[in-house]
Amino acid sequence: MTTNARTRQRLAQRVIDELRLQIESGKLRAGDQLPTEPQLEAAFDVSRTVVREAIADLRAAGLVTPVQGKGVFVSDTPTRSGLLLTPVEVKSIPETLELLEFRMAAEGEAAAIAAYRRTAEQEAAIATANRKMAQLIEQGLSTVEADYEFHMAIAAATNNRFYVDVLRHFGTRTIPRQQFPTLPEANDRAYLQKVHAEHAEILAAIADQDPERARQAMRAHMMASQRRYRRLAELQEQ
Repeated sequence: MTTNARTRQRLAQRVIDELRLQIESGKLRAGDQLPTEPQLEAAFDVSRTVVREAIADLRAAGLVTPVQGKGVFVSDTPTRSGLLLTPVEVKSIPETLELLEFRMAAEGEAAAIAAYRRTAEQEAAIATANRKMAQLIEQGLSTVEADYEFHMAIAAATNNRFYVDVLRHFGTRTIPRQQFPTLPEANDRAYLQKVHAEHAEILAAIADQDPERARQAMRAHMMASQRRYRRLAELQEQ
């Protein structure tokens, strides 16, 4: 996963940036249909997984909307979703980015340590939290607590109480979308499924007792969040 995940993220970001540019420049207008998945794969020379990850990010940002059986279309109110944030949410952006930066270092190492220290019971607890999140996504219910439980279970699997203490101190504030309930991604099924898939990669690496893969999977997970909230910060300056 290490090199592959980084490469996939880089390729997905290239697709995101180009499509976002086309939307913001007016080349793609509200109501326009995006090229199909095969067309995007060919245009950018990337895999279907990369295309779907890019579309999920654009959808979470409120830039595009999928229509069942028809395709993906540019949203009626693209690019300015950040302006819909409440004043409290706007003030939360810098702290959210700082916390993600801290978590990348701390939880990246926690995942690596958990990969070689976890007991069978601790691995099962991580898997249980991940299954719980999948069920809540299917039911359309809040996944914040299950998301937090997943990260707490990894901290516990380090068998180092300081990792647990740190996450317990921050509580569910460690899950960024709890601070931004008005964002489309807070309850967006495609976005939440993407988060769940990132969790699944972390879990797989821990289950395989592969510390470096676990570390990189966790870092990739945090970097994906950083990209979204940096973009939010940029929108506030426009």
